[in-house]
Amino acid sequence: MTQPGDQADVVVVGAGPGGSATAAYLAQHGLDVVLLEKAAFPRDKICGDGLTPRAVKELISLGVDTTGWQRTKGLRIKGGGHTLTLDWPTTRSFPDYGMVRTRGQLDETLARHAEHRGARLLERTSVTAPLRDERTGRVVGVCAKRLDERGRATGETYAVRAPVVVASDGVSSRLATAAGREKREDRVMGVAVRAYYKTPKQDDYLESHLELWTRRDDGTRMLMPGYGWLFPLEDGRTNVGLGILDTSSAFGHTDYKDVMRRWVEDIDADWHLTHDEAAGPIRGAALPMGFNRTPLYADGLLLVGDAGGMVNPFNGEGIDYALEAARVGSELIAQALARGSDAERERVLAAYPGVMKHELGGYFTLGRWFAHAIGNPEVMRIATKYGLPRTTLMRFLLKLMANLPDKGGSSPSDRIVNALSRLAPDA
Repeated sequence: MTQPGDQADVVVVGAGPGGSATAAYLAQHGLDVVLLEKAAFPRDKICGDGLTPRAVKELISLGVDTTGWQRTKGLRIKGGGHTLTLDWPTTRSFPDYGMVRTRGQLDETLARHAEHRGARLLERTSVTAPLRDERTGRVVGVCAKRLDERGRATGETYAVRAPVVVASDGVSSRLATAAGREKREDRVMGVAVRAYYKTPKQDDYLESHLELWTRRDDGTRMLMPGYGWLFPLEDGRTNVGLGILDTSSAFGHTDYKDVMRRWVEDIDADWHLTHDEAAGPIRGAALPMGFNRTPLYADGLLLVGDAGGMVNPFNGEGIDYALEAARVGSELIAQALARGSDAERERVLAAYPGVMKHELGGYFTLGRWFAHAIGNPEVMRIATKYGLPRTTLMRFLLKLMANLPDKGGSSPSDRIVNALSRLAPDA
């Protein structure tokens, strides 16, 4: 292996939202950061592209210019023959609007933002293994190889060393797995499929379908497990997708790409959807939920985003939690690297799992309980039939499921959500 002697304060692996935000924050702290990305921008990622007010708050904190991005006023929910339109709640803690941005656009924006802050971004760079200290076993860097424009190895390989390494390389996280961080089987997992469709409909609400109606070959309608969404973009397209949790008996036994094709046909009277072939076919991805890979920090390796299973079990949202982990983790890393000894540095870094679980652990546990409950189709049917007509209840559930309570808020809904999250055991 070629050894160019590259040294940094921090190596960040994966330039998704969590990785790029971590690199940007660390560079802002004046640290030398190397950000490694296997692909070249722009590149696509499977996602719903929806950004709730919680994610928008994190983008504001990061200093990202969102001028021209599609804004959303709230959520339209359909199910059980009912339609309910809810605005995002108005609170001190979060803005009253969300956004929609394709991952191709969002990820490149955040990666360039990190570069602008001073991070060294290396695209077409595949991390092959962690570097370990032979004496302590601590992760002290990564081995990497360069790829050409077709994703093939060029033969150029090298090592990057740093006292802290951040794994933000997605749900499979080869780096975390190589370091012995296996996925936890007691956590909820989801699967989602999505594609882009052209539509003449102009909309500034996210639309969520709690029931997936499709048509059999004989034309009769059939209810399938799972939920669907349509998230409008600013360019006359919409992100259309559907998801299912592994708490459902249908998980792993259903061709959801076929279900989506049939579902799109069923809702076409409202949306007049035309598949955007240039944006690619229906594609799927896994959703790792509720801290499904732990510990979040140990032996020099810190996990951010999907690598640590930071997806909300209530709604499948992960971008906001990746951005939040980036903010929290980068602050701890900066504080740790300013300490005078290895022991003091390690003591600061070791606080990361506790801080993240304090912020999100109880809430993720609530989400896991919820996911197990709605895995029973009869529970979901009753909840949809009797819950949707009750606007006050649904406003509370929107605040709960999108995790938008006002911290220290005095309203009953804020107090209930905050209390439930505090009382539930950490995930």
